[in-house]
Amino acid sequence: MTPAFTSWQAFFAMGGYAFYVWFAVAMTLIALTGLLLHTLLQRRRILADVRRRQAREHRIRSAQQQKAARSVGEAG
Repeated sequence: MTPAFTSWQAFFAMGGYAFYVWFAVAMTLIALTGLLLHTLLQRRRILADVRRRQAREHRIRSAQQQKAARSVGEAG
């Protein structure tokens, strides 16, 4: 098996197409990094929204239970 490039300099030169090759690599890495950051931020927002909704539902249930307890106390 023979290597495709004879030296590291030849590897980075990419046979004269270094600008296009490394530009494409850089753009791909930038896009993947952006996608990763967007996904992490969106996950954080969704989890915060879920926690906020659960807290609201808990407050509503507590208020309903207190109201029901008061009405039972008044009737008794």
